[in-house]
Amino acid sequence: MTRTHTRPLIAIPARFAATTSVLRYAAEVNARALVEAVWRAGGEPVSIHPADPAGADVAERLARFDGVLLPGGGDLAPHRYGAADTHGSVYDVDDLQDVFDLEVARRALDSVLPMLAICRGLQVVNVALGGSLEQDMGGADREHRHIVHPVAIQRGTLLERATGAEKTEASCYHHQRVDRVGAGLKVTARAADGTVEGLELPGHPGWFTAVQWHPEDTADQDPAQQGLFDALVQAAHNRH
Repeated sequence: MTRTHTRPLIAIPARFAATTSVLRYAAEVNARALVEAVWRAGGEPVSIHPADPAGADVAERLARFDGVLLPGGGDLAPHRYGAADTHGSVYDVDDLQDVFDLEVARRALDSVLPMLAICRGLQVVNVALGGSLEQDMGGADREHRHIVHPVAIQRGTLLERATGAEKTEASCYHHQRVDRVGAGLKVTARAADGTVEGLELPGHPGWFTAVQWHPEDTADQDPAQQGLFDALVQAAHNRH
């Protein structure tokens, strides 16, 4: 297919928001910092509607895009990864968001679309590939909310190449983490407490990396964080 645009199109599944004062109604949103990081990288960020995959073929919808960014958001429903009970800290679960994000992850990997997954996005990919999550990391003294902490990155990974670093300062906001790693995934980064902070698929023919932190928080000041968005857009550009 001939492309008429100069910027690679990066699909970003929107997040449902119950209230947005500026729009007066409930909305579908993406973080401005996230969108700006993609734009700085030379991509054209496009929010896509989380429609039920049963009524709108996700692979067909993604076919027009050059790359995918799976962003952060609320928690996945624990039953998605086989949990019988739901911890009291689980929040903002939305069944439509879950089924859509999981299908986006699977179809993007199947079609070898370049994909960067962030925070919830990493957890979505892990669950899509049969992994599980720890529903709560143990309360305020253990969770990774509103903190910046060092993360050690494995050498020779796409993550290391994108960030240009073996250690980086990661801005985090999550109370859950990977428990069982999904099929084929390799841990590419960890925090000092052992929390999985990065995942990749060695041998996968496409470009894919995932981080548990929010690189968009500091990407405008930290080249290592902006490097993740740069690498995604470059991989999307290289497809054509």
